[in-house]
Amino acid sequence: MVEKNPITPAGLQRLKDELHHLRSSERPRIVQMIAVAREHGDLKENAEYHSAKERQSFTEGRINALEDKIARAEVIDPTKLSGDRVAFGATITLTSDGGKETVYQIVGADESDISAGKLSVTSPVARQLIGKEAGDEITIRTPAGARVYEVISVDYK
Repeated sequence: MVEKNPITPAGLQRLKDELHHLRSSERPRIVQMIAVAREHGDLKENAEYHSAKERQSFTEGRINALEDKIARAEVIDPTKLSGDRVAFGATITLTSDGGKETVYQIVGADESDISAGKLSVTSPVARQLIGKEAGDEITIRTPAGARVYEVISVDYK
C-alpha cells in the first residue's frame, strides 16, 4: 500500500516548482558542465568532471524524491475545512504561561518551517495539539523544561 503524504495546496506547488527548476534549469546546466569537463581530457584526474558528476547524482536523486512526494501527495485545502478542534491545516493561536502569543499552522512534513510558524503534522508538538480546542491546555517538554500553553483559537484559513 502506498503511504499518502498530506500536504497543503501551497506546499504541493512549492514541490512542483522545485521539480520544474531542477528539470528545466539545473539538469541542462549540469550536462553542459560535464561536456566542458570532458573536453579537458583525462577524466581520472579531472576534478571538474568528478564535481559535475557528483552534482548530477545529487540532482537526479532530488528529482526522484520530489517525483515520489508529488505522486504520494494527498492535497488537503485548509480553506475548505472547519471545526473547533485542531486537525491538519489548522492555524492555532497559543499563549504560553508567560503570556506570550504564538501562532502555528499544522502542515505536511515536506512544508514544515518552524521559523515561519509551520509545524509538521508528525512533530511532537503538533501531535499534542491534534484534537484540542480553544480553552484546552497542553504541556510541551522542551530542553529548558516543561512549558504550559493554552489554545486561544483554532482557525482554518
